[in-house]
Amino acid sequence: MRVLIADDGLTIRRLLETYLKNWGYEVVTASDGNEAWELLKTPDAPRLVILDWLMPGMDGVDVCRKVRDLPHGNLFYIIIFTSLEDKKDLVTALDAGADDFIIKSFDKEELQARIKVGERVARLKSELDSRVKELEETMAHVKLLQGILPICMHCHKIRDDREVWQQLDEYITEHTDAMLSHGLCPECYAEHYSEAEEDSEDEIKE
Repeated sequence: MRVLIADDGLTIRRLLETYLKNWGYEVVTASDGNEAWELLKTPDAPRLVILDWLMPGMDGVDVCRKVRDLPHGNLFYIIIFTSLEDKKDLVTALDAGADDFIIKSFDKEELQARIKVGERVARLKSELDSRVKELEETMAHVKLLQGILPICMHCHKIRDDREVWQQLDEYITEHTDAMLSHGLCPECYAEHYSEAEEDSEDEIKE
């Protein structure tokens, strides 16, 4: 999984990057809040994010708020990484939309455990989003075949939403995943082919 580390401190940024790479993560870095925001607003941004609270330009909490306002903002797992330790700071970060809050005087094993939690949650969010999109597509697909379809009483063409008249088989092919094959019902066979078959049999007898 890809992880974004945004911290203006070069030393701590490189330390986190080293840890995460050793734990098997692909790391993307940003040196301030503005750079982090530019990365996070792209559709393919890393879904696991570590944001330093105090950064030049835009701080981590502000970035977090802006990310949550994105159409895909709920897909991120955001960890605020800070030297601030007051409970009020924790509340502020969580209210801004952060999923976790880690003090910079962290324990390495605890950090790894929290990162793993973030990874699991981010993957679950992504999977849920994919399932929701599949369901929406399915519902939209079903909706196309519901309601009243205008059909010509003589030629049996269907009028679609574009006010275009289509053959029934064309309409079904365009609006469903069904594959059509042509056959012959008994009534049509009797109407169109029975006389020809009788004539053929008479010729054979003669």
